[in-house]
Amino acid sequence: MAKYSGVMKTIQVYDPAMCCSTGICGPSVDPDLVNFAAMLSQLKGMGVHVERFNLAQQPMAFATNACVKEILAKEGTAALPISFWDGEVHLKGRYPTHDERPGWFQAAIEKKEAAV
Repeated sequence: MAKYSGVMKTIQVYDPAMCCSTGICGPSVDPDLVNFAAMLSQLKGMGVHVERFNLAQQPMAFATNACVKEILAKEGTAALPISFWDGEVHLKGRYPTHDERPGWFQAAIEKKEAAV
């Protein structure tokens, strides 16, 4: 994975096959997904362009992204989710931890400050 440096402008998340991206559907609520979805919503509010793709609902997005396609060919779906910051792989195989989330906001704040 590439080490990110610079100002975050876009986030793309390629999620595994699931019924929704919020984590509030199905028989049990996944708090990590709920927190991640809330974080992405906040980042959108800060001006970061956020896109999420669900393998079950948008398989062509996975097939048409060369990097995602290569990762899946080598590592399989265990590599999902894959998170990109400005086109570079930032995380794969997991969502950000509670301790990592402030770094996502810091990158977004730097974006906002650079625009001023």
